Amino acid sequence: MQWTGLYDHTWFLRILDSLTDGIFIANGQGITLWVNQASAKICGLSREELIGKSVYELEEKGIFSPSVTRKVLQENRPMSVVQTMRDGRKYLVTGTALYNESGEIQLVIANSRDITEAINFHQQLDELEDLVRHYSQELRKIRLEKQHEERDLVVGKSKTFRDLTELVERVADMDVTILITGESGVGKNVIARRIHELSPRYNQPFLQLNCSSIPEALFESELFGYKKGAFTGANPNGKIGLVQLADKGTLFLDEIGELPLHVQAKLLHLLQDKRFLPIGAEKPVTVDVRIIAATNRDLQQMVQDGTFRKDLYYRLSIIPIQVPSLRERKEDILPLIDHFTEKFNKKYGVKKHFEAGALEILLDYEWPGNIRELENCIERLIAISKHNTIRPDDLPPDLRERSSRITFPHLSGMSLREALEQVEKTYLIHAYREYQSTRKAAKVLGMSQSSLVRRLKKYGIR
Repeated sequence: MQWTGLYDHTWFLRILDSLTDGIFIANGQGITLWVNQASAKICGLSREELIGKSVYELEEKGIFSPSVTRKVLQENRPMSVVQTMRDGRKYLVTGTALYNESGEIQLVIANSRDITEAINFHQQLDELEDLVRHYSQELRKIRLEKQHEERDLVVGKSKTFRDLTELVERVADMDVTILITGESGVGKNVIARRIHELSPRYNQPFLQLNCSSIPEALFESELFGYKKGAFTGANPNGKIGLVQLADKGTLFLDEIGELPLHVQAKLLHLLQDKRFLPIGAEKPVTVDVRIIAATNRDLQQMVQDGTFRKDLYYRLSIIPIQVPSLRERKEDILPLIDHFTEKFNKKYGVKKHFEAGALEILLDYEWPGNIRELENCIERLIAISKHNTIRPDDLPPDLRERSSRITFPHLSGMSLREALEQVEKTYLIHAYREYQSTRKAAKVLGMSQSSLVRRLKKYGIR
C-alpha cells in the first residue's frame, strides 16, 4: 500500500505541511511513510531521507530518542513521551495508532510539539523560587541575629560550631522530622527554635513540650487532646492538644525518650499519616505539623532494651543532629563568656569584667552542665560580685577546685608565706584530684606519702 494512493487530493497534505507541530506517519511495521516539513526540520533530515526508513533504525542513529512509534507498536496503545533530538531540543510527542478491519495496527501518527522553552521556563522558575527561599532565609537569619535573646546559638568560632550552624541552616528548609541529641545544657531547645525560625513555617506556631515534666497518665491528652465527656474529671468542653495547636507550625518534643510506649504508637501514626484521633473522638483530625524531637538519652540502646519503638526511632531520626558538648568546642567558651557578660551587664545595669586569672579558670573548667551551666555561672557572678573586676576568689569554690589549670591567687593583701601556702594548696588539690591516690600523687610531687597526707590534713583537703 502506497501512502499517495490513499488520497486523490493534495490539499490535505498541504494543510499538514503548514502546521508548526511535527507530523510523522509510519505503517504497522514502523516504516516511515510520510512526514510534514516541521517533522523533517525537527529530525534534521529531508523528507526524502526519512521516508522509507524504519523508526528502529532512526532511533539507533540518534535521530530521536525514544521513538514513540516504536513504543506504540510494542504496547499497542496511545503513548506520550518527551523526546530529545540531536540538537538538544525537547519535544512532547504523542503517538496514536489507526487499526484496520482485523484490529491490526495499520498506521501510527506521531505529533511533536516543541517544549524546550517551556522546560527552560520551569527550570528558571524553580531556580528563582530556590533563590527567593535562600534570600528569605538569609533575611530571617539577619533578623534573628539582631535579637539579643536568640544569639546564644550563633556565638562561636570553632570548626565544630561552624559545622553545626551550617547543618542547621541546611535542614531548616527541609520539611522533615529532625532528632536532636546531646548532653543536658548544650542548647537543643535553642537549635530547635532556630530551625523553626529559619524554615518556611517561621510565622506559624512553635510549641514545646518537655516529656520529662508530664505525668504518664496525661501524655496522650496533652499531645492529642480529648472530646467533651471523654473521661471522668475531664474538662466538660473538651481540650485541644498541642499537636492540633501547632498545626502549620512546629512541635518540639524535648526529652522524647520519656514518652510512654502507648503514646509512641500514636505519635508514629501521626508522623506516617499526618492524622490522629483525639481521646473520645470518632473521626481522625488531619494536621500539617513538623515534629522536632530531642533527647540526652541513648535511644538506640532503649530500642534494644524494648523501651523505645524501633520504627518510631527511625521515623524521628530522618535527619539526626548531634550537638557537641562545651568540652568539644573549647574555642567557643571565651566568646560565650563575652556574650553572657555583655548580656547580664545590660540586664543588671553594671559594667563588670573578668580578671585574667578568673578567665583562665573559666576557660579550663570542664563545664559538665555545658552552655546552661556557663550562662548561670556568669549571671551569678555579674549579679553578686562586690567589685567591677571579677577575680579568681570570686568564683565558686567547687569551680576553682575542679579546674585542671594551676593558677596563682590574687596576691593583694597577702604575705609571701600566705601566698606560698595558697600555691602549695592549689598544687596539692590538683595532684590529688588528678590521680585519686595519695601514693601516686606523692610520687608525682616528689614527696613521701606520709608528708602528703600531713599537708592534706593541714589544709583540710579531703
